Amino acid sequence: MRRRVAFITGGGRGIGWGISQALADEGFDLAILGRQPAEALAERQRALEARGAATLYIRGDIANADDRARSLDAIRERFGALHVFVSNAGVAPDVRADILDATEESYERVMRINLQGPYFLAQRAARWMIEQKRADAEWRGSLIFISSISATVASVNRGEYCISKAGLSMAARLWAVRLGEFDIPVYEVRPGVTATDMTAGVKEKYDRLIAEGLCLQRRWGQPEDVGRAVAALARGDFPYSTGQVILVDGGLTQPRL
Repeated sequence: MRRRVAFITGGGRGIGWGISQALADEGFDLAILGRQPAEALAERQRALEARGAATLYIRGDIANADDRARSLDAIRERFGALHVFVSNAGVAPDVRADILDATEESYERVMRINLQGPYFLAQRAARWMIEQKRADAEWRGSLIFISSISATVASVNRGEYCISKAGLSMAARLWAVRLGEFDIPVYEVRPGVTATDMTAGVKEKYDRLIAEGLCLQRRWGQPEDVGRAVAALARGDFPYSTGQVILVDGGLTQPRL
């Protein structure tokens, strides 16, 4: 049987790396979009290939329209198919500024990378998926958006990030509605406080908050926690649940007294 292909933006580091490993273990071949030089990802590519995955690394910026088009062209040339699109790439503001002091430049940067780029890359991926579905009724695939609990939990020192994730959450809902007629499910995964480069600068703060009960499960989330959730969705374990939000937050967002 032909192997299934997953495309993971930001799949070489942080949460994306956890997802890449999980999908390699599920038998997917992998295309990864990232901004790092190829040599910086060479060791991780070899690690994925040792798990049995054929890999393609595409250096590019999701905020750049030409890079978005080029990435899918490269996947089509290498693999000839795309089954799962995982929209994971994202950034935090360079400076965590109170919303009274935040700049338009920071807002525009975060929105281009976290929302505009993923939205229009999903558009290109969706068009290709529809093409494949029309050519083969047995073809199956999905779109998976990695957002954040910041889609609903307000952090006033990084407002642009919260707004971008709230927008991405709506994008996932929109694509679920639009692709329903083609039986292409779309999901949103919302990680909580997860140990990555992005959160390294606030480790001491969240160590204390987690110890004090911020999360029902008193530990940091790990990239592999998100990877397991994405693998279940990509595998097709929830075929009749399009539009659903999967929380991977240790219970942080559970209402309680």
